[in-house]
Amino acid sequence: MRIVMIGSGYVGLVSGACFADFGHQVVCVDKDASKIEALHAGRMPIYEPGLDQLVAANVAAGRLTFTTELAGAVAGAEAIFIGVGTPARRGDGHADLTYVYGATREIAEAITGPTVVVTKSTVPVGTGDEVERIIREIRPDMDVAVVSNPEFLREGAAISDFKRPDRVVIGTDDPRARAVMQEVYRPLYLNENPILFTGRRTSELIKYAANAFLATKITFINEIADLCEAVGADVKDVSRGIGLDNRIGRKFLHAGPGYGGSCFPKDTLALLKTAEDFESPVHIVEAVVKVNDSRKRAMGRKVLHALGDDARGKTVALLGLTFKPNTDDMRDAPSLSIATALADAGVTVRAHDPEGMEQARRMMPDLTYCNDPYEAAKGADAVVIVTEWDAFRALDLNRLKGAMAAPVMVDLRNVYHRQAVETAGFAYTAIGR
Repeated sequence: MRIVMIGSGYVGLVSGACFADFGHQVVCVDKDASKIEALHAGRMPIYEPGLDQLVAANVAAGRLTFTTELAGAVAGAEAIFIGVGTPARRGDGHADLTYVYGATREIAEAITGPTVVVTKSTVPVGTGDEVERIIREIRPDMDVAVVSNPEFLREGAAISDFKRPDRVVIGTDDPRARAVMQEVYRPLYLNENPILFTGRRTSELIKYAANAFLATKITFINEIADLCEAVGADVKDVSRGIGLDNRIGRKFLHAGPGYGGSCFPKDTLALLKTAEDFESPVHIVEAVVKVNDSRKRAMGRKVLHALGDDARGKTVALLGLTFKPNTDDMRDAPSLSIATALADAGVTVRAHDPEGMEQARRMMPDLTYCNDPYEAAKGADAVVIVTEWDAFRALDLNRLKGAMAAPVMVDLRNVYHRQAVETAGFAYTAIGR
């Protein structure tokens, strides 16, 4: 099939490359000329393991191309996916649909025949209705079906998630659109991956409901971790004990400094705004958002407490800046709140991240960025593990201690065993243990 992907960011590029790898002819469109130029040169605009090889292979095979010219790409396409950003709108937290509706208008003006337009971006309930209205207003002569097909990609595992998904959700009541989408995802039928067809509004809500539930699991175990510290229990064992219950499951029950990233923060907020608009409040999600925001700031206070009574003038090494490992994404990362709390207390922050430092420099220019963990730890009064990159799981504790002014470790991801760290001569602080 001939597929067009509008937007060559995280969702659009990963999805477009995977569709091409299925054998479809895919054109990725983006208005950012520098991004398209970089892609033509084989440089990825994001860090995602395996993406550069996947893109290169499909470009070489002639199945994947890139352009800034939407009109030429869209003409004759059988399926047009909208994969542009929907950030939280400043001021009120609603999803900003400017890019979605802008792309919709350009698509409407360029289509030349029967087409299926698919919203791949995460959009609030009712967005598909407005996309359809815009297209019909501009091109009442065209047979166009609008479909919702939310993405469920985890940064760091996006290619695997796309090719071996738990499910594919497709929202449409149009028989022709359903047939087109079945052909788009036909390679997944061979693996018997479940494809769920629903109404369009139901599909749009599924994405927000799923992310809100996962954010709730994370926030729940973080609060249980605080309770564990208060009563003398171990949150890792509590997590294991409840996660072995098949009704609950083990995933997203790892205590830490709070969730961040491109999805959970903005999607929980967008769901709250939708609920508010329809006068159907979701109080559990309200509590999740509030608790998660306060937790990130509390992690800064936890580090200050580990430094002792007077933290001013001391130095802290932050290991890990991105919101999770295997990505360069800094959006709403806990490190932002932690670094701010430390700086406000007069603490000097040295930092290292395997992939996120270029992004971090734009957001936290006052930090000192280091080439490796040991350089970051040089002269530090505490080392703080913020993101559980594999590179931080087997640090040479003796070398680390030798570089530091004081042997203090704050492990916000529970990567290490207390006995091993304390045997190496560190004062050790963990989460919920």
